[in-house]
Amino acid sequence: MAESMSGLHRSHRCTELSKANIGEIVTVMGWVQKRRNLGSLIFVDLRDRSGLLQIVFDENDIGTTGFEKAGKLRSEFVIAVVGKVEARSGAVNENMATGEIEIRATELRILSEAETPPFPIEEESNTKEDLRLKYRYLDLRRPDLQRNLIMRSKVATLTRQFLADEGFLEIETPMLTKSTPEGARDYLVPSRVHPGNFYALPQSPQLFKQLLMCSGYDRYFQIVKCFRDEDLRADRQPEFTQIDMELSFVDVDDVIAVNERLLQKLFKETIGVDVQLPIRRMTYAEAMDRFGSDKPDLRFGMELKNVSDVVKGCGFGVFTGALENGGSVRGINAEGQGAMPRKKIDALVEFAKGFGAKGLAYLSINEDGTYKSSFAKFMTEEQLKDLVDAMQGKPGDLLLFAADEDDIVFDVLGNLRLEIGKNLGLLDKNEYNFLWVTEFPLLEYSKEQGRYVAKHHPFTMPMEEDLDMLDTDPGKVRAKAYDIVLNGTEIGGGSVRIFQNHIQEKMFEVLGFTKEDAYDRFGFLLNAFKYGVPPHAGLAYGLDRLVMLMAKEDSIRDVIAFPKVKDASCLMTDAPNIVEEKQLVELGIEVSETEETETADSQE
Repeated sequence: MAESMSGLHRSHRCTELSKANIGEIVTVMGWVQKRRNLGSLIFVDLRDRSGLLQIVFDENDIGTTGFEKAGKLRSEFVIAVVGKVEARSGAVNENMATGEIEIRATELRILSEAETPPFPIEEESNTKEDLRLKYRYLDLRRPDLQRNLIMRSKVATLTRQFLADEGFLEIETPMLTKSTPEGARDYLVPSRVHPGNFYALPQSPQLFKQLLMCSGYDRYFQIVKCFRDEDLRADRQPEFTQIDMELSFVDVDDVIAVNERLLQKLFKETIGVDVQLPIRRMTYAEAMDRFGSDKPDLRFGMELKNVSDVVKGCGFGVFTGALENGGSVRGINAEGQGAMPRKKIDALVEFAKGFGAKGLAYLSINEDGTYKSSFAKFMTEEQLKDLVDAMQGKPGDLLLFAADEDDIVFDVLGNLRLEIGKNLGLLDKNEYNFLWVTEFPLLEYSKEQGRYVAKHHPFTMPMEEDLDMLDTDPGKVRAKAYDIVLNGTEIGGGSVRIFQNHIQEKMFEVLGFTKEDAYDRFGFLLNAFKYGVPPHAGLAYGLDRLVMLMAKEDSIRDVIAFPKVKDASCLMTDAPNIVEEKQLVELGIEVSETEETETADSQE
């Protein structure tokens, strides 16, 4: 039976006690991690969010009733213990923060009993994730998850302190907004008082933070929930958290400077890592050319090499065909992997096909300098030597080549580079390699829509020297946009915004919007721009991704308290779910079965 804690007040969390407290009478509370009954003594490891503490129950100290009660303790019982801090009677446990001390209990109260949990509450759990997420309230008791969420809280607190000191104001923006279908799909919320009309949950506070700049608030920030109805993966969730900011009277260098100082503070004070400033910068064009990615992982080399000029006259049709169609031939050198078994090379070929490759050409350089290749018979010895030299190949290396349109070649080799790096153990989680990627394309052509679409959003400022190309060659216009990349993951991005009407109108024209379209979608912002708008720029971090990398986790689900799974459902609460018919009637909504559902039902 559960007891009251009336009259007791916790004096310390478990790991707040140390040798300095020896001799003190303390009161601690928490969960039973483990109990060991040695007959005359009972040992219990007590756990709270700070860590573990050993409690010793001796009948001479706690009395017969208390000792009997201690004998009934089981895993996850919640208890309160009063006792004296003593030096540990047995060997010091160097794996525990409190390994030099123990509490000799004089009073025990069982505050709550517990059923046997469906899985052990332990670090680095081997329990399947689906089961852990179903019982997330138990999973969150695990020390590693608790450390992650404590780290997340610290990052948020330090961010608020830093930005406040830098003159930023924390201002909340609405959660119920207007749908502006340009980008990912919106989550829609039906309005009861406006039948047939819908709010959208914000994909970001973009328009509102620009309005705040129009309103003269100068420097804004917010740690804010955002929502995107998109396909999920390890670093995506339908709802996620941004560290969002906007600044007036600034340009690219100003935004980068304040954010470099923020990152330096966060990493030093949270995980003790010194971030060297200034952080390296690289243009989008250089990043793609060298790494096949706009978020390159710089923890290892294996850079792409463009060998189009070297192979243009060879007899290998795969290479020459790609060049004739306006594409390129590029390769990567997996140094020291020349003896890779054919089975593994075939696996890499299949991996490459997953990113659009029709195949993958390879050349192994044997230790004696001879070659083993999928295409050697189509090239002369001199051509092969020139190709190997261009790739800086040496005995023992494996050269891999892709030939196709540039976009496909970059995607294939960029991902292949990461796959090989992962397989070879080159991705050191203890290394934090930052990079600013700048000068992104302003626009990209959508074959599906038959028009140019904004690479970031329609309010991104083109680089001044490229403005003339908006009329003549819009695909080559660069944006004053910047992403901050850490270990091959984009953790944040932003841009300088358009603030001159004639440039904004030209941007909408290139995007295929009529003036009426533009005002229908963004009229409240465009009208605000008529009344004096300062030059402004901003940036937003994905807080979940940032903390994931700081915590050396592989998924943002491990740094979010209650995450969704890949189909955007919550295994613990069973959301999303059906609602009562009465609620649907109030909203004027009728739910109809999809064709797939009807077909499935008929098959049953």
